[in-house]
Amino acid sequence: ELQALAMPDSVLDVSIETVVEISQFGTHGADEIEFLLQPHVGSSPLPIGKGASGGELSRVMLAIEVVLAGVDPVPTFVFDEVDAGIGGRAAVEVGRRLARLARTAQVIVVTHLPQVAAFADQHVVIAKSADGLVTASSVTAVTGAARISELVRMLSGLTNSQAGAAHAEELLDLASQERLAK
Repeated sequence: ELQALAMPDSVLDVSIETVVEISQFGTHGADEIEFLLQPHVGSSPLPIGKGASGGELSRVMLAIEVVLAGVDPVPTFVFDEVDAGIGGRAAVEVGRRLARLARTAQVIVVTHLPQVAAFADQHVVIAKSADGLVTASSVTAVTGAARISELVRMLSGLTNSQAGAAHAEELLDLASQERLAK
């Protein structure tokens, strides 16, 4: 899974160390488990909490969830900015993986990346507004031209960009091809 998430040379190891006698284990077990990530060729494996970047953490978490879903399916996954710290090709691969996971489960994703949003079966925009006293949120489903406009806004910060629209359509085409490849 990590190779598919734009981490081609990474290695994830699990270190298990018995910290108490088996006869004394309690509610927390008898072992200390640590995930060690070697993100690149030539790097040393480090505890994931100490050596991994935000983007690497996001992708490792997604990879673990995808693997676990294959072993013990759950009906719904919620990912809040699982794409933090990534962009470009890695974001496309995260979007692709989330779309594949959504073939067998409901997947709800909060993202700010158009490369991920383009892979959604349903795309909604959540907007906050404030009148000085109350802050409110609204949810709007976007389809067709409105979805392209939202992807353009996510891509460029602009609402009327021909280059952004072409890129948004390219992302949607890529996602559509992925759905057809089921």
